[in-house]
Formats: sequence, C-alpha cells, structure tokens
Amino acid sequence: MLHFVWNIDPVLLQLGPLQLRWYGLFFAGGIMAAYAAGMQSFERAGGSREMAARLLGYVVVGTVVGARLGHCLFYEPGYYLKHPLEILAVWRGGLASHGGAIGIVLAVWLYARRTGEGLLWLLDRVAVAAPVAAASIRIGNFFNSEILGRPSALPWAVVFARADSSPRHPAMLYEAAAYLLIFGAMLRLERRPDVRARPGALTGILLVLIFSARFAIEFIKEPQEPFEAALPLDLGQLLSIPGVLLGILLLLRAAHRPERTHDDSDEAPRARQGLRP
Repeated sequence: MLHFVWNIDPVLLQLGPLQLRWYGLFFAGGIMAAYAAGMQSFERAGGSREMAARLLGYVVVGTVVGARLGHCLFYEPGYYLKHPLEILAVWRGGLASHGGAIGIVLAVWLYARRTGEGLLWLLDRVAVAAPVAAASIRIGNFFNSEILGRPSALPWAVVFARADSSPRHPAMLYEAAAYLLIFGAMLRLERRPDVRARPGALTGILLVLIFSARFAIEFIKEPQEPFEAALPLDLGQLLSIPGVLLGILLLLRAAHRPERTHDDSDEAPRARQGLRP
C-alpha cells in the first residue's frame, strides 16, 4: 500500500545564521489566533481589549517558560540539572505542553494578583482561546516531523522520511484536530450566559476535554524518552491525569455555586465595578 511521504524541510527561510522555521511560524500564528478569540471573549464577558492585550504578554511568557522548564524537568531532569545553563537554549528545541499549561496558570495567577481581577474569570477567558494555539503548535510539530505515532498500516498513515521509512500514525495531527474540535465547542459554550455566569466552568470543561484527548492519543504515540518504557503509562498520560481531575473539581465547584451576573460577582472584571488596576 502506498502511503503519503512527508519530507519537508523544517526551515522555511534562512538568511545567514538566522532561520525562520515552520514551527515558529505556526507557534506565532497560534498565539495571534488565540489572542483574537480571547479578546472577543473578554468583551462578551464584560472585560476590555486593553485587559486582553496586557494579559497576552503574561500568557506568552508563561507558555514559553513553562513549556521549556516542563521539558527539562519532566523529560530530561538528569541532563539539565547537571547543565542548568542549557535550559536557556530554547532555540535547540524541547518544549512540553504540560509545562506550558502550568506556566499559563501561573502567569494568569500573577496577573490576577497584580491587578485584582478574578483568577477564575481570567482563566475562563484564556480557556476559550487556548485550544486554537495548541492546535497550531501541533501542526508546527508536523512540519518538524516530531511527536511521531506508532507504525500503522492504515491508509492515512504517513511516512516521516526525516525519521525513518515506516508508515506511522500522524499523532500530532490527531491532536491538532482534537484541539480544533474542542476550540469550536468552547466558543459555543462561552456564548451561553448560564456558563459564563459560573466562574471556573469553562476552565474545568477545557481541562477535562483537552487532557482526556491527550491521554487517549498517547496510546498511539511513540515514547519520547527511553525511561517511559518502565512506566505503567507514558509520561504524557501520567501528567494528563491531574489535569482531568482538576477540571472535574472545577466543574463540581461551579455547579454548586449559584449563578452570578458580572455586576454582583466577585469574579467580575474590576473595570465593571468602577475600579482600575
């Protein structure tokens, strides 16, 4: 059976020592798409474009720092603890999505502390936008021929020629498709006033959906590190379980709290209360 062969150069453009990589292009594009979606969510929920723009800087830094530290400490702690300066070498690759998620939460928490905005209210706005960025990054992984699936004889299996000659599940594209479906679901749910009136509900839904999808797709991925062979589940699955549990806790919390409008909610944006950060 003939299979699609993928052999594109990860470098889109090179000018001397400078490289523009497909991954970087999709990473930046995902951030901008998420910003556009998040800005609309802010406005629908009573926030402002200015608030969304300020939060964007925090989230981008939190994403990159968290993803880099996540890769170094989750997947290769022995090496990076011996060579701590190598942690700064982001251009050599090595980002972990679970670390990025933790970094986003910490960045939003810091923004909430500095401005007095409600943490769950802010996280709900980010939750609406985050899946489109995650999908775009996974497409970038496809252009890098990384995060490969296990060998497969299915008609849509892909030969990643830069890795080997085996047809494989395009696992990163499965994730991208799942995240785009979740993005569509989040946009629909966010437009429901009864969901917006329960701070933390959108964040809980996102955590359950995105980490459940990640857990399921990990079954058809190749292990990223040799030590995962000794684990009962691979590391991506083990790191996804706390995310699903946290999402369930947030949903239970939101379900047992009365609905609130923005005018009487402690999670309302401060600008709606006549206050300024």
